[in-house]
Amino acid sequence: MRRAALAALGLVAVAAAIAAAVLAATGGFSGASRSPACLTASIEHSAQLPASSIYVSPAPGTVTANPSTQISFLGVPRGAIRAVSVLAQRSGLHAGRLLAYSQGDGASFVPDRPFAPGEQVSVTATIAVGSYFSPPQPTPPLPRRRVSFSFRVDTPYPTTEASTFPNPAAQPSDYQSFATLPGAQVPTLTVTVPDRDPAAGNVLTTNGPSAGQYGALIYSPQGRAIWFDRPPHGLSAENLDLQHYQGRRVLTLWQGKVLSLGFGQGEDLVLNSRYQTIARTRGGNGLAADLHDFRLAPNGVAYATAFNPIRCDLRSASGPADGALIDTAIQEIDLRTGLVRWEWHALDHVAVAESETSPPKGTPWDWFHLNSIDLEPGGDLLISARSTWAAYQLQRGSGEILWRLGGNHSSFTAGAGTKTAWQHDARMLPSGEVTMFDDGSNPPEHPYSRGVRLSLDARARRVSLRASYFGPQPPLLSASQGNMQTLPSGNVLLGFGGIPEIREYSAAGGVLFAAHLSYDMSSYRAFRFPWSAQPASPPAVLATLNSTDEETIVRASWNGATGVASWRVLAGPSLQGLRGVATFPDSGFESETILTKRYRYVAVQAIDASGRPLAVSQTAQVGPYAQ
Repeated sequence: MRRAALAALGLVAVAAAIAAAVLAATGGFSGASRSPACLTASIEHSAQLPASSIYVSPAPGTVTANPSTQISFLGVPRGAIRAVSVLAQRSGLHAGRLLAYSQGDGASFVPDRPFAPGEQVSVTATIAVGSYFSPPQPTPPLPRRRVSFSFRVDTPYPTTEASTFPNPAAQPSDYQSFATLPGAQVPTLTVTVPDRDPAAGNVLTTNGPSAGQYGALIYSPQGRAIWFDRPPHGLSAENLDLQHYQGRRVLTLWQGKVLSLGFGQGEDLVLNSRYQTIARTRGGNGLAADLHDFRLAPNGVAYATAFNPIRCDLRSASGPADGALIDTAIQEIDLRTGLVRWEWHALDHVAVAESETSPPKGTPWDWFHLNSIDLEPGGDLLISARSTWAAYQLQRGSGEILWRLGGNHSSFTAGAGTKTAWQHDARMLPSGEVTMFDDGSNPPEHPYSRGVRLSLDARARRVSLRASYFGPQPPLLSASQGNMQTLPSGNVLLGFGGIPEIREYSAAGGVLFAAHLSYDMSSYRAFRFPWSAQPASPPAVLATLNSTDEETIVRASWNGATGVASWRVLAGPSLQGLRGVATFPDSGFESETILTKRYRYVAVQAIDASGRPLAVSQTAQVGPYAQ
């Protein structure tokens, strides 16, 4: 059964109104013209060239290539690729550069100019065939093979005038302010069930799009703010996670604009334990990095979501002739070069008849809505699509769908309690079980949102429910977002997304921890990880006289630090005359003490539990008393 399509991030009524205004401003859906055909009868395009282990993007026969696409050859070294010729139907022969991937297993042909929307493009190349990754052998030169394929360029739907979600101010009771972090309004995390699993670590989450200041957030299990990272003005921060990069634990997050159309345009960042950006990607092939997922793989490879709004004749789906839809893509990116190694588009593999939504009036049709990517050990991908109520396993390289879980074309017979709706965050466990956050809402299909663990019987093609997590009362029904994290202990953490509630459950379903941001806010995902960090920036200090001008009030903080046990105050009459005058315990994000003398200059040292100095602040001049 088709449902009216609703915006993906919760503020549905506002989003629809904004999107309609955008369409009017950009001239969309005027009724005076017909959009190009994009709903083809042929789907399940393979990226694998016939009789080879070479994969190309755009995949042969696809209709979703952006005008600024690269042409990717994956599976052979750059030196094996010769004589690349790219001839477009209207824009003619395209010159370009063949740039190697840092992994040594392919290259992208980067055209010097974009293609024309809607045109057919033919590609030919000569490729040496054989084994490239075994030790060199004194054999004759490898034979060469001429390959050819073609694809069609899409017609982008403009988003330059698209608005972002409203961002009203939060109530003062919903955030904390700190003198040493001026201008910041750090959302308050209220703990309602005290932590019974300290080994799970700190809480990682974000705020927005919603009320209050946007940013990435780390809290202690007791609700103490540890790190608040505000993006530049007008941007959101989403999808804060802990992953591994070059053998080290890192933070990953997305920053950018969340459009009222339901997706993001920005960049994915990789931060080390000093909160320094050590890698980033803004997406490629003319598409901006989207907020929904970003997964690091070995050898400097990352997988990212990208949303691709295109004009499309939707009459065959009971939509308008001058319509538009939002295609979604997965990009495999070389983080060192920024090149796109491989790209997969939903519209090239999934029929729009699988969508549980119908083309809306006046806004692009968000028919698929990719919201998670999970890289499996063998290289296959498990993805989740909110609007089809299904997860899909994609074959490594070819991108072909191996099976569907859920939705109206499931490969598995559904056991009791296994049906999900509007779900997020599909993950494959080492056991082969699949977990998801089942929103069940927007519009409501279930009485509450829940986390589910599903067991797949590949031989019988049946799925059964192994566990479901949702309580305690009252049950929560989240209209959007959310995730399910399986902890090393077997416990489960749920982030309820559009309802900024975080709950940890034991494997048996008992609640071990619960907390929430203000319910005016939203949190895309939430995680728990042990996290240790020492920021590259120095601690902050602010010192003022008290109301009698006879004592000195000192406040200290170090945004993001996890190892501070106490603070040593250095004070004196001049910049060169500072000496240690007091030590006081670290007592929260911002700690303070009162010195019983009047000083002119003050600095602070952060001290760890063994008494070792970690860092020193800049020296601050003591200011007048401030009420």
